[in-house]
Amino acid sequence: MWLWWISIVGDFWFGVTWLLNQVAKLNPIKRVPDLTLLSQQFDLPDGNSNLPRLDVFINTVDPINEPMIYTMNSILSILAVDYPIDRTATYLSDDGGSIIHYEGLLETANFAKLWVPFCRKHSIEPRAPESYFSVKSRPYTGNVPDEFADDHRCMSKEYDEFKVRLDALFTKIPERSDAYNAEAKEGVKATWMADGTQWPGTWFDPAENHKKGQHAGIVKVMLNHPGDEPRFGGPASAETPLDFSAVDVRLPMLVYISREKNPSYDHQKKAGAMNVQLRVSALLTNAPFIINFDGDHYVNNSQAFRAAMCFMLDRRDGDNTAFVQFPQRFDDVDPTDRYCNHNRVFFDATLLGLNGIQGPSYVGTGCMFRRIAVYGIDPPRWRTDAFKLVDNPNKYGNSMPFINSIPSAANQEWSMTSPPAHEESVMEELNNVMKCAYEDGTEFGKEIGWVYNIATEDVVTGFRVHRTGWRSMYCRIEPDAFRGTAPINLTERLYQILRWSGGSLEMFFSHCPLLAGRRLNFMQRIAYTNMTAYPISSVFLVFYLLFPVIWIFRGEFYIQKPFPTYVLYLVIVIVMTELIGMVEIKWAGLTLLDWIRNEQFYIIGATAVYPLATLHIVLKLVLRGNGVSFKLTAKQATSTVNEKYAEMYVVQWAPLLIPTIVVIAVNVGAIGAAIGKAIVGGWSLLQMADASLGLVFNAWILVLIYPFALGIIGRWSKRPYILFILFMIGFVVVAAVVVAIHAARTGSFRFHFRHSGGASFPTSWGF
Repeated sequence: MWLWWISIVGDFWFGVTWLLNQVAKLNPIKRVPDLTLLSQQFDLPDGNSNLPRLDVFINTVDPINEPMIYTMNSILSILAVDYPIDRTATYLSDDGGSIIHYEGLLETANFAKLWVPFCRKHSIEPRAPESYFSVKSRPYTGNVPDEFADDHRCMSKEYDEFKVRLDALFTKIPERSDAYNAEAKEGVKATWMADGTQWPGTWFDPAENHKKGQHAGIVKVMLNHPGDEPRFGGPASAETPLDFSAVDVRLPMLVYISREKNPSYDHQKKAGAMNVQLRVSALLTNAPFIINFDGDHYVNNSQAFRAAMCFMLDRRDGDNTAFVQFPQRFDDVDPTDRYCNHNRVFFDATLLGLNGIQGPSYVGTGCMFRRIAVYGIDPPRWRTDAFKLVDNPNKYGNSMPFINSIPSAANQEWSMTSPPAHEESVMEELNNVMKCAYEDGTEFGKEIGWVYNIATEDVVTGFRVHRTGWRSMYCRIEPDAFRGTAPINLTERLYQILRWSGGSLEMFFSHCPLLAGRRLNFMQRIAYTNMTAYPISSVFLVFYLLFPVIWIFRGEFYIQKPFPTYVLYLVIVIVMTELIGMVEIKWAGLTLLDWIRNEQFYIIGATAVYPLATLHIVLKLVLRGNGVSFKLTAKQATSTVNEKYAEMYVVQWAPLLIPTIVVIAVNVGAIGAAIGKAIVGGWSLLQMADASLGLVFNAWILVLIYPFALGIIGRWSKRPYILFILFMIGFVVVAAVVVAIHAARTGSFRFHFRHSGGASFPTSWGF
């Protein structure tokens, strides 16, 4: 009966979660930005523009796990985006305080003086050089085709030299530091900058106040505000090998940030870094809109910022729109998307469905925010007559310049002047807002900025904004707005899903959507509940996937006889869910492979990751411990064609793999045991038919876990038929063991045939 109760409760839970999943997709709405209309309303005849100002946040930590070439390509694509030059500012947050990132940014700023005008001159797409030069030929869309071939050849050479200079930093800086240390003859081995001063951040040889988790705050303006007047380049010369005489060569503002670190404080990882960016940018540029990127994402469509601004400036409901979320897209994912990195069902179906309610959730990167919404300020639709923009200054901290910047941030027509970044008073205030102690006694990490103390700070931050009454918009354009890199190694992918699923479940208990205030739409509330409680399903799924153990050891099917009524019911349910899936594929613009991969990796996650996430949260609730820890996902480095997808064939053994391996072994064993029992049991055709119906379940589980099985056989997975052979060998071995055990018990082995009565063989034959 305990098994029966588990199955009944499990079936009920599966039905409820399936219904919750459908709620978010009942009213999908596609909205398309009108870029032509935006240009007509805001671009001026003299080449200037009245588009609002925009601050761009990029976050990185480690130049090894997040290869620096990705981060610098992201910055280059942002500097070259098709948006008013004087109305954007880019802030790179280096949370590791690495001089490698700082000097890499210097090299990038110098290379941008060639790359950005080249992109403008020839209308280059995409504007990340690594992605652009990886394709040998693209259709030309510029206005000077006669000069393109020579310019392209020159820029390709310059980019190769730029990459060499970036790689050289890993040896150049230590060598320079050794030379300075030898001359200084001090006891510590400091890391030195090119100007002969000690680097205030993390040193190669860690020392007090110069190591990860303990160093001073740093703000460096790498490129100053360009002014609002066009500045054209000159003809080709020794210093500038390309002719930019008809191209505006100005570059947007670029700032390097590394916040203060102190071991006595919890720095809150990415969320803490972004809150520091929020305050620093408010003092320097204070744009009313913000867009954030992970360090490995770049702008793939130079019109993307304008596309998002269409929704923010929409006269119908733009003022109540807090953020515009783009779907995530990835490069260097294998053509079959073995580990469901693209996750198209979520990004293209679920988020599109939420677009018809209160808007998509925030998914961490490629998202444009309205600054005052991040500050926790109410949307216009919920403001009363007694509304004050800054109701309690103390919750924003002790920086009066920062507090005074909040009303200006609400004015999207406010013009940005050249920020006084080098004035001593401004630098003192910047250092103040970067201090660890600044947030003591404030609402940062709770009702202001990005939310703290949770692994999925992005989803919770978006939820808090929705709970305040704001709405969001989903924007999908062609070509893709942004692209990034994804972990194509199985173990790294599972760790990524562990963080997401654990953080989601943690959010369900700590920020329960069901208990949110009345400003959160009821259907949005249900959708958030489904997005946060889904790992619980794994508790029942694991039982289902291990039920074949009963057949192996007791010879009993989970369902003794799948009689016609049950089979009819099962077929109707399966056909209906599959048909709904097909409809979902149609309206979301997915492929059948996208849908299959989503089904497969859900089962893989439900066996390998979700149970661990659920157990972790249960222990946290019982023992009052910490939540799911943040593990930086290692991204694959840029590789040659011969090494493409090499990381997908590397097996990184970890305890996370064991549960799914057990499920594979159990289901392979069940099929093998059935074959063995059919051989020795004298089954009739009807019995074999009953057994076959039961074994369909086992075979289907193996099909769903197929990508995982490929992952654990490493380089052999390049030939998938090897996995099929291994399964066949497993079936035969288990069947042979069953036959041998039967023979050992009975003293003989007997084949049973329905008409002949069988044939006996002595046990010495080895059956």
